[in-house]
Amino acid sequence: MTAIKHALQRDIFTPNDERLLSIVNVCKAGKKKKNCFLCATVTTERPVQVKVVKVKKTDKGDFYKRQMAWELQDLTEVDAKDANKENPEFDLHFEKVYRWVASSTAEKNSFISCIWKLNQRYLRKKVEFVNVSPQLLEELPKAEESVPSGESQSVAGGDEDALDDYQELNSHDEQDIESMMEVCEYAISNAEAFAEKLSRELQVLDGANIQSIMASEKQVNILMQLLDQALAEVDNIEGKLLSYEEMLQSVKEQMDQISQSNRLIQISNTNNGKLLDEIQFLVNYMDLSKGHIKALQEGDLSSPKGIEACINASEALSQCMNVALKPGHDKLMAVKQQQHMFSELRDTFARRLTNHLNNVFVHQGHDQSSTLSQHTAELTLPKHSPLHRDLLRYAKLMEWLKNTQREKYDGLSRTYVDYMTRLYEREIKDFFEVAKIKMAGTSKDGKGKFATLPRKESALKQEVESLHGSSGKLTGSTSSLNKLAVSSSNSRRSQSSSLLDMGNMSASDLDVADRTRFDKIFEQVLSELEPLCLAEQDFISKFFKLQQNPTLAQVENVDDSDGTVPSRPLSEHRHSISEKDMVRMMMNKIFQSIETELNSLIALGDKIDSFNSLYMLVKMSHHVWTAENVDPASYLSTTLGNVLVTVKRNFDKCISGQIRQMEEVKISKKSKVGILPFVTGFEEFAKLAEAIFRNAERRGDLDKAYIKLIRAVFSNVEKVANESQKTPRDVVMMENFHHIFSTLSSLKISCLEAERKEAKQKYTEHLQSYVINSLGQPLEKLNHFFEGVEARVAQGVREEEVSYQLAFNKQELRKVIKEYPGKEVKKGLDNLYKKVDKHLCEEENLLQVVWHSMQDEFIRQYKHFEGLINRCYPGSGITMEFTIQDMLEYFSSIAQSH
Repeated sequence: MTAIKHALQRDIFTPNDERLLSIVNVCKAGKKKKNCFLCATVTTERPVQVKVVKVKKTDKGDFYKRQMAWELQDLTEVDAKDANKENPEFDLHFEKVYRWVASSTAEKNSFISCIWKLNQRYLRKKVEFVNVSPQLLEELPKAEESVPSGESQSVAGGDEDALDDYQELNSHDEQDIESMMEVCEYAISNAEAFAEKLSRELQVLDGANIQSIMASEKQVNILMQLLDQALAEVDNIEGKLLSYEEMLQSVKEQMDQISQSNRLIQISNTNNGKLLDEIQFLVNYMDLSKGHIKALQEGDLSSPKGIEACINASEALSQCMNVALKPGHDKLMAVKQQQHMFSELRDTFARRLTNHLNNVFVHQGHDQSSTLSQHTAELTLPKHSPLHRDLLRYAKLMEWLKNTQREKYDGLSRTYVDYMTRLYEREIKDFFEVAKIKMAGTSKDGKGKFATLPRKESALKQEVESLHGSSGKLTGSTSSLNKLAVSSSNSRRSQSSSLLDMGNMSASDLDVADRTRFDKIFEQVLSELEPLCLAEQDFISKFFKLQQNPTLAQVENVDDSDGTVPSRPLSEHRHSISEKDMVRMMMNKIFQSIETELNSLIALGDKIDSFNSLYMLVKMSHHVWTAENVDPASYLSTTLGNVLVTVKRNFDKCISGQIRQMEEVKISKKSKVGILPFVTGFEEFAKLAEAIFRNAERRGDLDKAYIKLIRAVFSNVEKVANESQKTPRDVVMMENFHHIFSTLSSLKISCLEAERKEAKQKYTEHLQSYVINSLGQPLEKLNHFFEGVEARVAQGVREEEVSYQLAFNKQELRKVIKEYPGKEVKKGLDNLYKKVDKHLCEEENLLQVVWHSMQDEFIRQYKHFEGLINRCYPGSGITMEFTIQDMLEYFSSIAQSH
């Protein structure tokens, strides 16, 4: 076991700076015996750590390896199983219980005894030992018990002789012993002689020490005398210090009194300084100059200088009233008097300002009304820039009024809105009256301007008024509108345009001048309204100091005294309506008649000519787009957007009306169809729409309308073709789809590219069908004969055996061929040309195209007949009575003769 202990110390514990104190050979209880070693170790470094280490042999059995280690401080209990009988089993309780069986009871007892000693020496927390013999738990020596635990751990493994007889020498001891043994070479060979020498040298040293002590007795006595003298001097100095301390005590009392006086003086000066600061603060911030007081009480609010003085005075008054007083200031009588004076000045000036601005509104209104007469006969709206310019001088005063007297501010805003509502209502009504009269087409004077004709204009005005009414809708009858149109212009065309009408009219009949004039009038109306609304909205924002994009804090930080838009209580508006909404509500009130008048004007234009909705859609879309770019939430943008919905609805209604008229079209049974009126009407509509919608923002609406119209045109062309009795169906389809294809090709409308290809396909199919069906008539019997031949071949008869069929022998073939000599063929083609000429219309000019296609088809049939003769009647020598060259001459001469 000793050899194993030394081997473990050398191989495992020395490299880890540990010392092996005890070892026991064990195996786990109740299992197959796999021997291992439990080792009790301590570290050689401070602080000392005590561990229980499990060591086992490697798989090869040549070396030992460290398998597991437990800190001794984690050990809670040691159970030896039996204290009276020998029993090799024992248990160690760490975080769990480990059961072991030692190779012998002696090894177990030695290991448990070592554990107990280590526990007593190094651990404060004592381990509980159960079923252990008292002899094993012997007490440590008293000397050891008296040593503190820190000292016992100061040296690694200190006083380990109780645990093990072996104790290492430190490096210093080893060097001393080596140097001494080098001096005495015989130390190894003669240990007794070496010990005697050491003893002699020790005696010599002891004697020298005694002599040295005896020699230094005199110096010790002298040192003691000096110490006595020093003590006497210390006593003397202490006496002097006590006398000094008594003198300083009286000085300290005097200095304390002086310090107390200085402190009281300093406090008084500080209080006086603070009081002076407070007085200066109140004087500086709560004192209003006499000039400002005079301006507030008597300032001239009509002159620029007086307005400027009032603005400065109101700002100074606001600063005095809004100064942040410190706690307690409001209790001072002077402060209360100043605040009362400020309140009276504020109320007085607010009343003066309110009365003056009310008078300004009325005065400016009279001046503005006097200028309305010069705009009556012209399509222009009066400019309000002078009014705005005069009122903007009071903008800062309005801001002051808004912040100080919200009720008066709201009263002024209501007064302004009420006044401007009446003024704008008169101006806008007169403006739209002129626009409607111009749209209806009144008589003109020699200068090209609308003249004022009292006798005729009164009746005309009544007619126009009956069209719009108070609700903005057309209430006049169709007869009154027609009467108005006839009285305005004898050359005006029908009031409701349609594709059918356009198809039956020439370019002059369309009266482009009327539509151009309508377009200019409508554009002028919108161009006049747009700057008017923008200027008024900008003025309202500046004059009433209403921010267009207020923050949430601005909306919420409204005092209890603040007002909002009239006619609603404060509790409803304070947090729900922003200043931007207030601008919009004021604009809606002022210009409440614009949307109604615009809808009435739009209805009139649509009634005059349904195609005017195209012009209105483009113009209105452009102005809406422009207004949204300026301010998407402005009154102008919102109003024009609402009107645009009406225009778009009229546009859709116009398209639906055109489709409905297509479906209701009736064709005469006695005349040929030709190009249908709604086909040419679609062409004219597309040309007109392309000219109107060039670079327009709402191009998508036109494209959708195109799709609806062209599909309706397609379906109704087929419907008419199926119902046609005089003109063949293929001719109706061919001519009309050719016209549609030509129209779409020339206009190059991208959204109708698929319809263009479809029109070409239908035109080609029906052209081919018409040619094939018509060519069966000149050579009808020959055509029937060869159809029978092809039927026999299809039934399984060989081509060379067809000539043996009774109905299709060579004699029958020669008989049929003789019936169609060259003259008969030419005569039949001439009759065919005349018949085709009767079927086709002149305006589409497809006769030569059809005739050339018939020529190609005739040549193809001729070659087909020749092929059948060569295959089915070989060697018969049968040929046609005419050649291909003859056919070409026939077709050419017939075309030239007609």
